[in-house]
Amino acid sequence: MGLAIPIASTIGLATLSVATFEISDAHQSAKGWTYPPACCKPHEVGGDCEAIPSVTVRRGPRGFSVFLHPGQHHLVTHNHLFFIPYGNELPSGDGNYHICLHPTENYVNCFFAPPESA
Repeated sequence: MGLAIPIASTIGLATLSVATFEISDAHQSAKGWTYPPACCKPHEVGGDCEAIPSVTVRRGPRGFSVFLHPGQHHLVTHNHLFFIPYGNELPSGDGNYHICLHPTENYVNCFFAPPESA
C-alpha cells in the first residue's frame, strides 16, 4: 500500500509534465482556443498565428483570397495577398478567421475559417 502513493505521485507528475509540454508547443488565440502545434511556432513573441479581420478575406470560386496590410497581423510588415484553395482551410475554434505565417511573413502555414465560410 505504501508503494501506491509514490506510483500515483509519479504518474501525476508525468501527466503534469506532458500537459506542460503540450501547452508550450503552441499558443492560444485571444479567445482562448489553442492553435494546433503544427500551425503555431511559439519561438517568436506572440507566436505566428493570429486572428485577422474578416474584411481581409474574400471568397472566390476556387478559394479564399486574403489581403493583409501592416497592423492586421503582428508579423506583417508589408502588403500581402495570399490564396488558400477550398479544402486547405482548417475550422476556426472561435468563428473568426486566423492565419499562421511561418517561417516568415511571406508564407501561410495554416489558415482557419469559420465552418460556414467554406
